[in-house]
Amino acid sequence: MKLYTYYRSSAAYRVRIGLQLKGLAYESIPVHLARDGGEQLHDSYRAINPGALVPCLVDGELTLSQSLAILEYLEEKYPETPLLPGDAAGRARVRALALIVACDIHPLNNLRVLRYLGSELRLAEAGQTAWYQHWVREGLQVIETHLARDTQTGAFCHGDTPGLADCCLIPQVFNARRFDVDLTGYPLIATIAARAAELPAFAAAHPSRQPDAE
Repeated sequence: MKLYTYYRSSAAYRVRIGLQLKGLAYESIPVHLARDGGEQLHDSYRAINPGALVPCLVDGELTLSQSLAILEYLEEKYPETPLLPGDAAGRARVRALALIVACDIHPLNNLRVLRYLGSELRLAEAGQTAWYQHWVREGLQVIETHLARDTQTGAFCHGDTPGLADCCLIPQVFNARRFDVDLTGYPLIATIAARAAELPAFAAAHPSRQPDAE
């Protein structure tokens, strides 16, 4: 398998965690989102992924975009070391937690959104940071509330084994820290992130461990 990735892309980071948790070998192909006007916008990459986003997974003749679709594909094709629980209610809960990150937080703070706020709406860097922090805090508070009230929460988002929700949460925590979001108000999230950092799969997927890290 080949994974088109960027070391600081939280969406690509999700997939790297999933691949590592499942013990799947893959070739990392960096796509620099800031160099040369954004390599993801070049025709050569658009030919692979018309959406001009990372990640993109190539497995044989199959090419897949969208991080959650990729993770679901990996879950179905390689069911060993599952990312989803065995029961329907558990799977729905895990997907809901993952989607809070992937649909409610990340799209509002994606690189292309922040660039638009600056280049087109002329929002100063301080304003862009405030925008980012606001939506991260909103989303993390929702996740923290779910984790605190749901009995299924364990050492990780669902039970004591990391899964799909953790694949999404940990990259968002990394980005929150990059943008100086105070995590003291989210103790369960911070505890899960600290616990994940001790696992080899999460360490190997970390941005600092990628071949294109800067």
